[in-house]
Amino acid sequence: MSDMQQIYDYIDAHADEFIADLQSFVRQPSVSAQDIGLRECAELVRDMMHRDGLPAEFHELREGPPVIFGHIPSKTSKKNMLCYSHYDVQPPEPIEAWTHGGPWSAEIVDGVLYGRGATDNKSGVMAFNKAAKAFLAVRGDVPVGLKLLIEGEEEIGSPNLGPWAEQNKTLLEADGMHCLDGSLEVGPNVPDVSLGLKSVLFVELVARGARSDVHSLNAPLVPNPVWDLIHCLATIMDRDRNILIENWAEGIYVPDEDHEGFLADKAARIDFDLLKDELGVEEFALGRTGVDVVRARTYEPTANIQGVIGGYTGKGTKTIVPAEARVRMDFRLIPNIQPDVAARKLRDHIAAQGFDNIEVKTFERAEEPYKISAKEDISQAIIAAAHEVYGEPPIVNGVSAEGAILRHVWIPCVLTGFANPGCNLHAPDENVHIDKYIKGIKYAAAIMEHFGKS
Repeated sequence: MSDMQQIYDYIDAHADEFIADLQSFVRQPSVSAQDIGLRECAELVRDMMHRDGLPAEFHELREGPPVIFGHIPSKTSKKNMLCYSHYDVQPPEPIEAWTHGGPWSAEIVDGVLYGRGATDNKSGVMAFNKAAKAFLAVRGDVPVGLKLLIEGEEEIGSPNLGPWAEQNKTLLEADGMHCLDGSLEVGPNVPDVSLGLKSVLFVELVARGARSDVHSLNAPLVPNPVWDLIHCLATIMDRDRNILIENWAEGIYVPDEDHEGFLADKAARIDFDLLKDELGVEEFALGRTGVDVVRARTYEPTANIQGVIGGYTGKGTKTIVPAEARVRMDFRLIPNIQPDVAARKLRDHIAAQGFDNIEVKTFERAEEPYKISAKEDISQAIIAAAHEVYGEPPIVNGVSAEGAILRHVWIPCVLTGFANPGCNLHAPDENVHIDKYIKGIKYAAAIMEHFGKS
């Protein structure tokens, strides 16, 4: 019997308990964007951890819901691993698009648990906690010191976590950090292991014209904010998806030989037809195929338009030139494109194009992108654990999509996940397959074991 078999057997023997706890967790709303149920959810998580014999304390933030933190030292390892997760979830709207009892039902149908947070990230929280419980129950010890951190504002950019992290650097120090969030790769059904983080710069462009809406008879005489936005946007990105802002990609990370190999391996193993089906498209943009698909998704900066707001869109028609129009965008920034520099370049670009009536507003401070090596202990431990639990090597990604901590305490950090493809993150009918959840707990346990020995 392997060193881990008793741990895996314990997890299987307590599967019903672990499933019931996940259901209770999902049934508690915790929407950070709408400030719904956050403290109640934090109390639920803390109480569950205490029942499982795990330390858990509230750390109050300057604003917002509390961080839950617990440290379990190891008797056999000097290393510590920071296990990051979050108890807040995305808004559930549109409610009418949910089936199986709605977003807070946690109903199980044909082995699938439905509810907001089922994958992102409540099953991840449970995987860390239940793996720790299994080690304590079977061995009376954990294979590596565990620092369990669960926050409640990840889905709105963790605006209050950074200041807390800055004040608690010693508390957070660790030899590696990881997050269990997301799904398995489409096709091979093995985990993605992401060795970095893309930054996301959120902006709103506001174009202004006359003091108020004007009768469209006067369109030749007044500015048209909607057209100004359209013309402005056309100077930011061309039809081939090239970002046209001067020196936008200056200093961008170039994949080394190892990561070129990871790209080729992923392209050879994933099912592109299944990926198209999951995305709801017949072909990828620009006719991309093979390794170009993987390279673009991993290493290509983006300039995405989330939505455009302007003028009248109600029933019938309204002959006006709107006084104002807005567009919201998100720019995915590859290492080493720094968000503050990118925001300045965008403003300079818009001014240079002559759009004096367009204001650039940025949202919360974007976290900086980062990149780590596949040779880091935490990288190697997670790759080995995925191979052990899933029976074949994982898909290794160069960068992914938690930076607030890393800005103050540098820890090599990896993102991976265990949910089923088609788990509908951020969408109606978010779900997790029960068998994937139980295997995910084993995956979390194996990562702890491998990292403690690395």
